[in-house]
Amino acid sequence: MPDTERESATLPVWDLTDLYSAPDGPDVARDLETADAEARAIADRWKGRLAGLGGDGLAEAVEAYERFHERLGRLLSYAGLLRAGDMASQETGRFHQSIQERFAGIAAHTVFFQLELNAIDDAVLERQLEESERLRRYRPWLEQSRSFRPHQLGEDMERLLLDREVAGSSAWTRLFDETLAALRFPFRDRRLTLAEALDGLSDADPGVRRAAAGSLSTVLGENVRLFAHILNTLLKDKEIDDRWRCFGRSVSARNLQNRVEDEVVDALVGSVKRAYPDLSHRYYRLKAEWLGGGKLAWWDRNAPLPEADKREFSWADAKRLVLEAYGGFSPRMAELARRFFDNDWIDAPPRPGKAPGAFSHSTVPGAHPYVLLNYQGKSRDVATLAHELGHGVHQSLAAGQGYFLASTPLTLAETASVFGEMLTFQAMLKTAPPEGRRALLAGKVEDMLNTVVRQTAFYEFERRLHEARAGGELTADDIGGVWMETQRESLGDAFEYDDSYRAMWTYVGHFVHAPFYVYAYAFGDCLVNALYAAYEDGSEGFEANYLDMLAAGGSKHHGELLAPFGLDARDPAFWDRGLARIAGFVDELEAA
Repeated sequence: MPDTERESATLPVWDLTDLYSAPDGPDVARDLETADAEARAIADRWKGRLAGLGGDGLAEAVEAYERFHERLGRLLSYAGLLRAGDMASQETGRFHQSIQERFAGIAAHTVFFQLELNAIDDAVLERQLEESERLRRYRPWLEQSRSFRPHQLGEDMERLLLDREVAGSSAWTRLFDETLAALRFPFRDRRLTLAEALDGLSDADPGVRRAAAGSLSTVLGENVRLFAHILNTLLKDKEIDDRWRCFGRSVSARNLQNRVEDEVVDALVGSVKRAYPDLSHRYYRLKAEWLGGGKLAWWDRNAPLPEADKREFSWADAKRLVLEAYGGFSPRMAELARRFFDNDWIDAPPRPGKAPGAFSHSTVPGAHPYVLLNYQGKSRDVATLAHELGHGVHQSLAAGQGYFLASTPLTLAETASVFGEMLTFQAMLKTAPPEGRRALLAGKVEDMLNTVVRQTAFYEFERRLHEARAGGELTADDIGGVWMETQRESLGDAFEYDDSYRAMWTYVGHFVHAPFYVYAYAFGDCLVNALYAAYEDGSEGFEANYLDMLAAGGSKHHGELLAPFGLDARDPAFWDRGLARIAGFVDELEAA
């Protein structure tokens, strides 16, 4: 495992001053005061009056409400990015918590707004929409908001829940993040962060992988009771919320937020699970043969093949590869991606206390997205850069929709990221030497399996935990049992599982931060596979239609966005077509 300290010194670190000058800066204090004044003014002017307004009057109220939320969103984004950059800092944690508490206090004045908006009679709202072109722009947001009408509570209850969140689910999430950030994993003569230890699982040296796995399982196992308590609390918190809001299934609230029907998600999950034997089971049996036969240890899941390209990709190499791949498809995409490099919108080096993994945070339309990475020079890190820049391009294009309509539902949120990965992979594959093609193709298959199969297994893990938690608190061993069950089902019989794997669920932040987010990855990968097939087939106007889809943000339903490409996510055959691309890559590897 290479020592990345020297390389990290040359990697970019983001500049957050585009949002605010400093946590104690006068601009932070000013925006908090302004937001508080805006909230009170919205309540004074419009509480109890929304249904009686004309179309332009309601449009004026919605516009003021949107400006207010963008201001609060900017504050929350700044605090969240600071915290992601150094979760071990008590001062950063204190600032993040204080912003959340101020947010709850300020936003409480406006809880009435969406409740009252949703209570407007359908015929009255339709008349208001007909009267005002300004208001008609918000129709998709109004429809999405009003879809929650059967699940909303009274104003006093909604205010109570908002106030309690900072001492409830948010507090448990903070405990999870700060505990994980503080953990150190002994490795030979070093003490690694989580990101560095996980990177060891993809090292070419079997001894490094085994040692990294041992350190991960030991340290995570020592903390498993705390993580189990956190997860139990959040599972119960969600069950209470779902019960009060009359959601019949634990995933239904997420699906409603994503503007996707339960049956569409069921079709996706069913298709992936039926494909386990033809995808992951078949591939990992191949991999076991390539690595010498016999069973694979769980820590060999991401092991590179013997002939894999062992180069360390410099930051300049990664930048060039991704921008050239993007530019080969669309100069506009490359131009938008280049801005992240030119303007210090990327935080790339791994460091103690930094959030593990990677993300692109859209912040607010009045600013720009920021990308976080833990870049260590591997080919997978190049793919991650391509992935997160895809998000960044998507978020940049959608910003023109404004705060309420820019946010893309999770069903389409992974589209640009996975498409960007595919562009970069295809560009690398075209230039790969014959002896390196199998390893590169195998690496892509593994990335796709991690995106589709592994994330579907994560979904199943969550679903079964939510069902089991209804019967009472789960022990760490109960949770570990469900984890092992869903992993065996998804990965197949090529692996040797032992108890050292039972605690490896503990570091997956999605289970804590965003229940049922994970199916969005499988949704996005299958969707992109279908989109990419249309692109390769020379679909007329593909580039323009694709960029238009990204620029639409959350202003259109997935059915409307996919229609120009002749795709329909409600059709179970849609998912099978997406999965067939992965199966085709496995076919190619079998024939090699």
